[in-house]
Amino acid sequence: MESQPSEAEQLRKQLEELKLERDEAHKRIEKLQAENQALQRGVSFPKSGKEKFSSRVIIKSLLREGKPAIDREVVICGWAKTIRTQGGGRFAFVDLNDGSTLKGIQVVVTAETPGFADVTGTNSGTGACLLITGKVVASPGKEQDIEVAATEAVLLGQCVPGDYPISKNGIPLEVLREQAHLRARTNTFGAMARVRNACTMATHKFFQEQGFVNLHTPLITASDCEGAGEMFQVTTLLKNGSAKVADVPLIKETGKPDYSQDFFKKPAFLTVSGQLNGEMYACALGKIYTFGPTFRAEDSHTTRHLAEFWMIEPEVAFADLDDNMDLAEAYLKFVVQFVLDNCMEDLIFFDKFVDKKKLIERLRKVLEEPFARMSYTEAVDCLLKVDPKKKKFEIPVVWGMDLKSEHEQYIAEVVHKRPTILFNYPKDIKAFYMRLNEDGKTVRAMDVLVPGIGELMGGSQREERLEVLEAKIKECNLDREAYKYYLDLRRFGSCPHSGFGLGFERLVRYVTGIENIRDSIPFPRYPGHADF
Repeated sequence: MESQPSEAEQLRKQLEELKLERDEAHKRIEKLQAENQALQRGVSFPKSGKEKFSSRVIIKSLLREGKPAIDREVVICGWAKTIRTQGGGRFAFVDLNDGSTLKGIQVVVTAETPGFADVTGTNSGTGACLLITGKVVASPGKEQDIEVAATEAVLLGQCVPGDYPISKNGIPLEVLREQAHLRARTNTFGAMARVRNACTMATHKFFQEQGFVNLHTPLITASDCEGAGEMFQVTTLLKNGSAKVADVPLIKETGKPDYSQDFFKKPAFLTVSGQLNGEMYACALGKIYTFGPTFRAEDSHTTRHLAEFWMIEPEVAFADLDDNMDLAEAYLKFVVQFVLDNCMEDLIFFDKFVDKKKLIERLRKVLEEPFARMSYTEAVDCLLKVDPKKKKFEIPVVWGMDLKSEHEQYIAEVVHKRPTILFNYPKDIKAFYMRLNEDGKTVRAMDVLVPGIGELMGGSQREERLEVLEAKIKECNLDREAYKYYLDLRRFGSCPHSGFGLGFERLVRYVTGIENIRDSIPFPRYPGHADF
C-alpha cells in the first residue's frame, strides 16, 4: 500500500506550484509591459526631438531638456516676440515663441545665414512667423541655458512692424479685447489659454477617475432650467434675419407668433444649463457630468457675466446635500493641484503681473484646509453683526435676500479666510427643482464661495418627491407640459440625487487672478459684442 505524503511534503509541493505560478505571472507582466512600451512609442509624443506629426521641435520640450540638447540639429517654428539687429548689422537676435510655453528661445541669425535679409528686412518684425533650422548651442546669457544658432531662416509670414496692432508692451486688456484674433500671442492670453486647457484636462481626469460618464446635453431646448426667462430664442420665422417683422406668421386670435410654422413647431431657446437632461441620465447611469457651452440673454455689463459661457455640471444618484458638498470640494482641490503641478511658469507670471495678491499662496491655501461650511441663516447672522464703522455694505443684509458678491466675498475672505460652502437657502430665491427642507422655508441648496470671486459653484439636492415638485412648478407659474419628462423621473423609479454647476470661466478667473471674466475665454460674447 502506497504511503500518503507527509504534511511537510504537501506544503513543499504547494510552494513549488505557487512559485511556478508566480514566475509565469512575472513573465506575463513583463510581456505586457514590453507590449505597452512598444505601443506608447508608437503613439506618444517624445519629450524632445521631432514632434510626432511635424518635422519641428516644440520649444517647450527643447527648453525643458536644456543642456543635454546641445549640438543637436533642430527645426523650430514660431512667431517673433522681438528681432534685434546688432554688430552693425552682422547678426540678429530673435526671441521666438511657438505658444507652447511662456518663455521663448533665443535664435542667433548671422549675416551669412540664408534668409538673414528676410528676417531683418522691412517686412519682418514682432509678430513675423519664422521657420528656423539650426544647432542647439550653450547660451552665454543668464536667462536660459541654451539657444539656437540658425543655419537657415525662412520668413513664413511677414509682419510689417508699424502695422502690427499688438507690437507694444503694456496694452490694456480692454483694448486687446478688440484684437481677440491676435491677443493669444500676448503673454497674458497665451498663459490664460494654457491654464484654461489644464483646467479642462483636470476636469475630465477628475470625473473619469471617479467613475462619472461624460454626457453631451442639447444646446437647443424648449424649457428654462432656471426659470429666469433670460434666454436666446432660436427661430427660423425671421429667415436668418432678412425677413420683415410683417412677414412673421401670427395667430389671428392672439396676435402672437405662430410657432407651429417654426422649425421645431414650438418656441425654442439656447440652453442655460444641461442639468435637467443630466438628471435623466444620472437616474439611469448613477453618475454623469456635462461640460459644454451655455447661454444667457442677460443685459449685464459687469466683470462677472458673459452671454456665452461653459458649464461643468455633475449629477449623482443616491447622493444628498452633504455628498454634494464633499464632491464640490474634492473637485476644486483636484483642479487647483493639477494647475499648480502643470502650469507653474504661467502662474508665476500671473502672480507677478496680473494678480499681485499672492495668487500662488492663495491657491496653495485651498489645499491646506477643509472648506468652511455654514448655513445661509448663520451667514446672515454673521453679516448683521459686522460693525458698520469697520465695514459698510452697499446693500444692507436681510434674511431672505440673495446675497451679493460683497457679502459672499466678506464671508470667504474675512470671516473664514478660505473657501466656504453656504447651504440651506431660502426657497424663494432658489430654483424650483431644489429639495424643500422640513421647515418649509429653506431648500437643500449650496453655494461654494471663494476669496476674490465670491460664488464659484452652485448646486443642490434635487427634489425627488413628485407631489412637492408639481406644487413648486405651479407656484412658479411654469408650463407643466414643458417639464413632463422631468416629472416622469419622479413618477418612474424616483431616487434621491444631487448635483452642482460651475461656470468654467469663473474657475479660470480664480486660478489665474484675471479680474474681468471677458479675459478668461478666447472669444467673449457679451451685450453688443459678437465679433470674431
